[in-house]
Amino acid sequence: MLQIEGLSKRFGGLVAVDDLSFQAPRNTILGMIGVNGAGKTTVMNCISGLYSSDTGRITLDGKDITNKTPHDIAHHGLGRTFQVPRVFRRMTLIENLLSTVLDSPLSDAELVEQATSILDEVQLHELRYNYAEELSGGQQKLLELARVMMFDPGTILLDEPFAGVNPGLCKILIERIESLVDAGKTFLLISHDLTSIYRLSHHIVVLNQGQKIAEGNVEDIKNNPQVIEAYLGN
Repeated sequence: MLQIEGLSKRFGGLVAVDDLSFQAPRNTILGMIGVNGAGKTTVMNCISGLYSSDTGRITLDGKDITNKTPHDIAHHGLGRTFQVPRVFRRMTLIENLLSTVLDSPLSDAELVEQATSILDEVQLHELRYNYAEELSGGQQKLLELARVMMFDPGTILLDEPFAGVNPGLCKILIERIESLVDAGKTFLLISHDLTSIYRLSHHIVVLNQGQKIAEGNVEDIKNNPQVIEAYLGN
């Protein structure tokens, strides 16, 4: 379980996240939505260690990961992707995946075989020896997910995985996410694509100006007056 308690983050006089609490139970997808500037990516950056939170506590499977370094948090079993993919552009797809398992006890041949199999799952197998910079933006998002799959964390954060991705690649992403949940993974999913959020999420948290304004299942969120007002105005 990923649990957030009283999380706050300020940038000078701007309160980006304000006393936020929620939890993502094991083997579920928690969707997080909100208009631009609501604080969604800031929350994800605090969880993954890119930002230090000002107050609050973050626990993963009962272990306190608050303000630990990104690599420490990864070793605790948390991986993430980014709204703008952060692939190693001058490395091949295979090398991108191998970069996450440098301390693995497996042989190089075993690791290459594993990486090749994962690339096949996201339909990038034929491009495995291409440089990552040769991929489209959507393919780079698939590569980021494959790279996370390579080191096999229990909890995965996805920041706008469907933004700028064509429908065919979106379908592959959705199928991979669903199969990973079936395999026991937990997700925190941020997306402006409400159709995908509503399809995938077991539970949804809605942010507005850094605060949680609603939480519940899909039908609760669709019919919540505060959510409708935040998105559409009075």
